[in-house]
This record gives sequence, C-alpha cells and structure tokens, in this order.
Amino acid sequence: MRTSQKGRDTVLSDAFPSFLIGLREGLEAGLVVSILLAALIKAGRRDRVGPVWLGIAAAVALSLSFAAVLTFTSAHLPPKAQDVFGGVLSLLAVGFVTTMVFWMRRASASMSGDIKAKLAAALGSSTGVLIFTAFAAVAREGLETSLFLWTTAQTAHEKSGPAIGAVFGIAVATLLCWGLYHRALKLNLTKFFKITGLVLVVIAAGVVAYGLQDLQESGAVGGFTSYAWDLSAHIDPNAWYSTLVAGTLNITPKMTWLSVAGYVLYLAPVLYFYLRPPRLSKAARPSTTAQPSTAAQSPQTAEAVPSAPRPTAASADTPAASAPSAPASPPAPAPAPARKPAPRWAMGTAVVAVPAVAAVAVIVAVGPTSSAKADQTIEVSAAACGKGFGDLATGEHVFQMKNTGDVPAEVYLLDPSTNAVYGEIEGLAPGTTRPLTATLGAGTYAWRCVPNGKGAVTSAVKHVSGTGTSKTAVVPIAEKDLDAPLDQYRTYVGDHLNELAGYTAKLKQDVDSGDLAAAKSDWLTAHLSYNRLGAAYGTFADWDGKIDGRADGLPDKEKDKDFTGFHRLEYGLWHGEPAAALAPVADQLDADVHGLIDAWPKQDFDPADLPLRAHEILENTLQFQLTGDADYGSGTSVATADANLAGTRVVLNVIRPLVQARDPQALARIDGWLDRFGTVVAAAKQPDGSWTPVDQLAPADRQKLNGTLGELLEQLAVVPDLLEIRKAT
Repeated sequence: MRTSQKGRDTVLSDAFPSFLIGLREGLEAGLVVSILLAALIKAGRRDRVGPVWLGIAAAVALSLSFAAVLTFTSAHLPPKAQDVFGGVLSLLAVGFVTTMVFWMRRASASMSGDIKAKLAAALGSSTGVLIFTAFAAVAREGLETSLFLWTTAQTAHEKSGPAIGAVFGIAVATLLCWGLYHRALKLNLTKFFKITGLVLVVIAAGVVAYGLQDLQESGAVGGFTSYAWDLSAHIDPNAWYSTLVAGTLNITPKMTWLSVAGYVLYLAPVLYFYLRPPRLSKAARPSTTAQPSTAAQSPQTAEAVPSAPRPTAASADTPAASAPSAPASPPAPAPAPARKPAPRWAMGTAVVAVPAVAAVAVIVAVGPTSSAKADQTIEVSAAACGKGFGDLATGEHVFQMKNTGDVPAEVYLLDPSTNAVYGEIEGLAPGTTRPLTATLGAGTYAWRCVPNGKGAVTSAVKHVSGTGTSKTAVVPIAEKDLDAPLDQYRTYVGDHLNELAGYTAKLKQDVDSGDLAAAKSDWLTAHLSYNRLGAAYGTFADWDGKIDGRADGLPDKEKDKDFTGFHRLEYGLWHGEPAAALAPVADQLDADVHGLIDAWPKQDFDPADLPLRAHEILENTLQFQLTGDADYGSGTSVATADANLAGTRVVLNVIRPLVQARDPQALARIDGWLDRFGTVVAAAKQPDGSWTPVDQLAPADRQKLNGTLGELLEQLAVVPDLLEIRKAT
C-alpha cells in the first residue's frame, strides 16, 4: 500500500508542471483559434474558415514534429551529450516561457483586437496569407509547449506523469475555450494568466537549476561535486514528500552551488519585475478629453471571446436604401482567367506532411548512423534479456538497447566469468531505445538485465574472436566486498576517539585552571585529531554538530546557546572571553566526546558511504577551510586542511586494494596529487610550528592551494564510480 501511494504521489508531482503548461498554452492557442473563427463568421466569410483550420493543422504538425525531434534526437546521443543537450534546451525553454508570461500579462487585454486586425488584412490577400496568419498565431504556443513539456519530462521520476499532465491540461483548456466561445462561461483571463504565470515562473526557476546541474553532470560546466547542501543522509530522496517537491519545484535534497545560485538569481529578479505593476506609455494613459473606448466602457470585452452573431435582415451584400445612385462607368476589362487553385486535400496533406518529413530527416541525420553504425538491436526485459545479441568481431560496437518490458531496467554488458562490466545503461525506461557503445576485445560477453523490483536475468554468452583489446572494464562491487575495509576503518575510528578524549581532557584542564595560552595550543591539537577521523563525520549523526558544528544558521550566530564544541571554544579563546565563561563550553565538549565514544559501537555505517568519503572530506575542505568560513579566530584553517588530507589518506588506504584491482592508473594519479597537495599545504606552516591564516596567504599561494585541491578532487571523483555497488552482481 505504501509503495502504491508513493507511486501515485510521484506521478502527480511530475504531472503538475506539464498540466499547468498544457492548460495555459492550450488556453492561449484556443483563444487565438476562437477569435479567428468568430471574427470570420461575424464578417460573413465562412468560406475562409477552411484555410484557418489548415494553418492551425500546420502549426500542430510542426509542434508535434518538433517534439519528436527533441525526443528521438536526445535518445540517440551519448550520455554526456544527452546531459549537454538537456541542459541547453532547459535554459532555452526557461527563456521562452519567461518571455511568454510577460508578453501575455501585457497583451491579454488587447489580444483579440490585434488578431482581428491581422485577420482583416489577411482577408484581402491570398489563401496562403490567411493560412500563414492562423499558422503563426498558433505555432508559437505549440513550439513553446513542446519545448517546455520535453524539458519537464527530463526531470520526471515517472515518464507517464508529464504525459498525463499535458493531456489533462490541454483537455481542460479546450473545455474552457468552448465555454468562452459559446458564452457559457465567464472567466477573468487577465487574472488567470497573471496567477498561472506566477506559478510558471517558480517552476521555471527549478528548470534553471536542473539545466545547470545537467551541464555540470556532463562536464561542460564545473562544480558538479560542490554542493550547497547534501541532506540525502537525513531526507529520503525517494520519499513521497521529496518527489513532490522535486517534481514541482526541482528542489532536491542534494543541490550544487551553481544550481542554487541559478535558481535564486532567476527567481528573485523575475518575480520582482513580474509582480511590479506595469507602466503605461503615454499613448496608453487615459485622457480627460478623449471619448472612452469600447474596451473602457466594457471591462469584460478583453476577457470574452466574441461569438458568431445571428444573421439579420440586412446583409453585407444588400445595398443600403439611402445610398445615392452612382453614375454609369465604362465597363471594366474582362479579368484574366484565374489559375485553378490546388485542391484542399493536397494543401492539407502538404502542410501536415512537410514538418513530419523534415522531422524524420533530422532524426535520421543525427541518429546513430551519423557517427557509428548500430550493430545490433538488443531487447531488454525480464522475459527477453539480450534478444538480438549475435556474433561479433573485436572493435567498437554500438548497440541499440530497447526496453520491451513494463518497468525501467538497468542494463550491463559484462564478462559472465568475472562480472567485469564493459558498458552500462541506468534507468532504461519502458518503450525507449538508447545506444550503448563498447570496445570489445577477444573474450566472452553477455547482457545482464535488472528490471526494477525484479531479479537479474543474464542472456546467452557470445564469444568474440579476433585481434584487439577491450577498454578497461569495471569489476562490480558487492556490499560484502566493503565489509573488511569497513571493519578496518571502524577500528581506526574507535582507537582515535580514545586518543581524542585524552586531548579534550587536557584542554578542559587548561580552561578550568585559567591557563588560556596553553588552552589555545591544546585546542589545536584536539581539533586536528578530530578532523583526522574524516569519513566518520556522516556516521556521527548529531554528535558531529555538537562537537564540531558551525554557527551558520543559528539565530544568534556565535552567541547562540546551541553553539557548542570546538568552534565555540575557538571563538571564545581568540576573542578574549574569560576562563570562567569558557569552562562550561570545555566541559560540554569533553562530555560530548565521551558520549560519542559510548555511542560509536552502535552507530550504523553504510558500506557504500566509504568510497564517497574519499572524495567528500576534501570537498568540504575546499568549501569551508580554504574559504575561511570555518575560521572563528584561530587562523588554523590550513592546519585543518592538512588534517583532512590525513583523513582522506586513511580512507583511501583501507579501500586501496579494491581501487587498485579496478584502475591502477587512476590510483597512481590520485597518489601523485595527494602528495602535491600535501606539499602546498605544508608551505603554509611556519618554522615555529604556527600556520599562516588562509586570508593572509599571498594571492599566488592561495590560488595554488585551491587549484591543486581542485585537480585532486577531479582525480578522486573516479573512486565512488569504481566502487559503486551495482546490480550487475
């Protein structure tokens, strides 16, 4: 029951943005169509209704073709290119939607008059001009809808959600337009568009964040591992409330600094200008002498779609009785015989078929045949894993992986004798096809399909013969493979917690005796000892906040009663607080360290977290220590960075055999950059043992420190990927 409820919540959260865009854009397009048709009927030109519908059909065909190009083109791209493609189009979609909501806020009151003016000009022209008028009026909304719906579908957890939302949104818009056209419904369209525009601006801010994070994930933009927050240890990303917020606002438990900055820098100014009352131009300002316009006399005119009037006795074709007779004029020359117009069925077929053919041409041009020929199409499901897998020679191959099942699946190309993975696709959705490129050497290969919620299925084994070598494979990690490193690390932490307790006892003694000079020296010793524990931070739970928490987020900052631990003591020691005021802080720190020692044997440590910590310890160093954000007066941030480096080495050493077996070259590069960073850090230590504060480093030295750590983080980023617990085992 819980799973079913979670699934419904996920679909609903994914459907809402698409419902809103379908409703709003559908209503815009529907109003345009209603105004065009009503104006034609009112003018007595029912004979010109057909070309209007033809232009509308062409706009719909173009929009659907554009959606097909987006969908199938992105599916044919490699994963990194898909991220770039999605990121760029997400930002483009935000630009279109932002322009649309501002335009509609400004133009809703005069939309009817503008369209009828264009229609009046088109009536005196050829049929082609009338078709284009209708086409241009609808195509804008259609293309915007396609782009934004495609973008929201990329962020969805369940791909059915956006489709359901869009269909319902367009259906509701159609009913509203029908009611407005037949005077069966009254709706204040100005308020409607203002409110829905406001919601769309908030949704668009989330799309900005998603698009930027996509570009970071592709590597086109840096900072993918620099998180503004990471609450995944405290908030379940798959919980119903997480999917609801992520599906509607694109705010997730883990977000990078760039995505958060993009969210805020888009939302704040756009909301300000959107909510600010629009300024009237001189021409638009009311005049005390001019006669009120029809729109001014009837405020509802701008918000109602004109309906076709009933025919009257007078007709546009009947001359007025009071009109004077005109003098006879010489007969006009006989007009040249008009060319027979093309049949309507031919024009209709052309306007619909041309966009479709163009879309197919684009899809084929950018498909897998443009860069590498697809060797085989492989079916993926619990019943047909690997169907279509035939004999191959060595070299590079492109496989089209087609999920014929009813649930998403993980797909792995592996050597069944060792489980070494040569290629993988995560989250292949039902009914979709994605390419997988792999370079194969001589050996045995098979496909392993792992549908969500079902057991792994392995295909028949194929032998590849010939010369050449395959690209380095990744031997999957099972949870049991991390048991021994985890036990080794837990032992290390337990031993050093007892060592830490000795240092904090000495620090407490210094403060209690009033020897604050000794307390400063012993504070640094104890604090560095704590920071060398590194990877255990995520497991210490609330104890870490008590022992080494910062004042960020507390109402009274450094003076807040909940600010405790090393940094509270640091603030007091280096800001001249008396020993009597600091004694309770030191006592509390000592008590919390002993509390952690008692709790540590019962603390859970997810084995999958160990490879992550090899990267995250120094990631936090870059974010807090090298920026000086965690310095409360001691000027020892670089010393803390050195302790974090030592903690990283400890973590890497316990998982070293696993990394060595999978990518020895990467491990050698990591070791080299660890040594380089250590050398740069050591340069900040003075001969007397003191450390240069980070804000007093020469600009060149600080730049070198940041640059070296940045490159080290890039090298360490491969560790979580190499030691990811995969379903292939």
